[in-house]
Amino acid sequence: MLAAPVSDPALLPGWAGEPKWDGFRALVCVDAGRVALRSRRGTETLPAFPEIGARAAQLPDATALDSELVVWDAAGRLAFERLQNRLARRGAGAARAVEEWPAHFVAFDLLRLSGTETTSWTESWTGVTSTAKSTRRSGRITPSPSG
Repeated sequence: MLAAPVSDPALLPGWAGEPKWDGFRALVCVDAGRVALRSRRGTETLPAFPEIGARAAQLPDATALDSELVVWDAAGRLAFERLQNRLARRGAGAARAVEEWPAHFVAFDLLRLSGTETTSWTESWTGVTSTAKSTRRSGRITPSPSG
């Protein structure tokens, strides 16, 4: 589901919200030891974001996460234009971009874990296990505040 602006951010009882990240929607899958990173339209984007693939390779096999790829600038603001620039780079250019404008992976839905479909799990369970982000300082996947 794509984000939509609302005039009042108050949520109805039983509803949950999450922040709008200024990035690219991405699906990461680990299957049979191979990592795939696909855009919302199904384009393979792993060659442009090798640092995401390296981190995703640490996930259990047969795991899938719905996420957003983002880039922060030196002031700690989201920098969509730098993310767009990253998408055009491959090979040595992508490796240089990792140092210049590292991409970060914000996971917001755990779709599959070690072969078990998780989409029917209750929010209280999946919120604990699936909301994660790659921090700028360490590159680790760590818990992120949830709505």
